[in-house]
Amino acid sequence: MTDIVHKGGCNCGALRYEIKGEPGLVLACHCLNCQRQGGAAFSVNLIITEEQLALHGDPKVYVDKDTDSGNFAYRHFCGNCGSPILTTSDLFPHIRVIKAGTLDERTGFAPQAVCWTDTAFDWGAELLKGIPSSPRNPQL
Repeated sequence: MTDIVHKGGCNCGALRYEIKGEPGLVLACHCLNCQRQGGAAFSVNLIITEEQLALHGDPKVYVDKDTDSGNFAYRHFCGNCGSPILTTSDLFPHIRVIKAGTLDERTGFAPQAVCWTDTAFDWGAELLKGIPSSPRNPQL
């Protein structure tokens, strides 16, 4: 593991986190659930392991039962300001999905892959054209 630490948090500062090392993947997701959660055309996510994350604060958790796999997704967010911070899933129990927009850093972390292009806005898919993509869930 590297000495690099990436930090981030919610809008109001009640939730903060550190990521030890680099993400395994930076993934842009066009699924309807990410669109609804973030109020945007797609979500950019850092895929990391459970061991890489140190979360400070007490997030609220929405249990998202409307998933393609049938496995629940747990969407952790700030109960004060509503910022979505991370998602966990029964499908990948040791993976943590961090919302890139919550990072303190504003450089790097460009998407390396795109998923759920089946439900992408037409112009959203165009923005990420040329990046490896999958019509539904990626193979992690």
